[in-house]
Amino acid sequence: MKPVLLLILILTISLLSCSQNKGDQEDTPFTKGVYGHPAALLDMGYRFDSLGINAVFVRSISLNPNFYATAKEQGASVYVEFPTLNGKGYIEAHPDAWPIDEKGLPASPADWFMGVCPTHPGFKEFRSQQLRGILKEYPVDGIFLDYVHWHAQFETKDPILPETCFCERCTGIFGKEINQEIPGESIGEKADWILSHEDKAWRKWRADILNGWVEDMGKIVKAEQPQVKLGVFYCSWYPADYDSALYKTLGIDPMAFAQRADVLSPMLFHSMKERPTSWVGEYVAWLGESLGSKDRSKFEEWFKSEGSKSEDLNQLVEIWPIVQAHNNPGTVSSKEFHQVLMEGSKSPASGIMMFSAESIAQEPAKIEVLKKFYRNKNSK
Repeated sequence: MKPVLLLILILTISLLSCSQNKGDQEDTPFTKGVYGHPAALLDMGYRFDSLGINAVFVRSISLNPNFYATAKEQGASVYVEFPTLNGKGYIEAHPDAWPIDEKGLPASPADWFMGVCPTHPGFKEFRSQQLRGILKEYPVDGIFLDYVHWHAQFETKDPILPETCFCERCTGIFGKEINQEIPGESIGEKADWILSHEDKAWRKWRADILNGWVEDMGKIVKAEQPQVKLGVFYCSWYPADYDSALYKTLGIDPMAFAQRADVLSPMLFHSMKERPTSWVGEYVAWLGESLGSKDRSKFEEWFKSEGSKSEDLNQLVEIWPIVQAHNNPGTVSSKEFHQVLMEGSKSPASGIMMFSAESIAQEPAKIEVLKKFYRNKNSK
């Protein structure tokens, strides 16, 4: 074949491929979800399809056969929130799973949240069995991991950020990681040595532990139901916020999560964090740029400085923010709710969900906002 004809053929195939991919994107429905206890809407006489809802994000404790069947009949995909590292109810019966602070004391609850030591093997097996049980009973559309962070509370303007976990198990595993027996007679002495001499390695190790949880839960999901999506809810701080607490204290590296999940769901609760509604759209744009465009280098720099690796993200990780309608703290007006839905749906988001279904079930004004917005937003 002549070179000119070959070039024309290659260009034609390329254009057809691009056109097909664009068509596929345009045909992909925008995910319009509600989170929490979606049955509260059903109890008030609403239907998911009449509200424009095509996805429900239900807490695993609220999932039951009747709700599942109703959601499917009304055209909603079913995604299950999985409380990954929420230790409440487990650590009370297993004291060795309680997170330990730098003074060697059991960490206090962080407001309403109580975490767990992420290296506790019994807890990981406990959660693994729970996850397998859900996947064996229900052909779900996705599993969304929640509370994937070390013990702390960030859903407030004044975060609670304890240093954990310095139990003998954690310091022992970390010591093997750095090929160093941690000096000190007490937990407090060992913690002081780690934070004074190996702080950078300690922070990276903690992030790697969380990445391991996402990987391991993901393997279970894909082994049981290969087609379902793996999502991760996570704290929507910028890397430099609160003295880099996203990585240093919570142990979260969103770049690493993006390499292991199908969907990232930043928790964009503007009222809880005393942010303007415009912050929601700004964060979505920033996250998209950080994950896949020219500005990604800035994102990488923050985490490389802490020892995190950023590999090529040539994958189709999606962004589905979760925004706030819940009246706490204060009141989120129906106007604010509409604004955060608009902001959170901006490109490159391919879906959105609101928190929470039960919080709007008895607020007709917010129901109308959701219905109008969701019914008018039929695709990307």
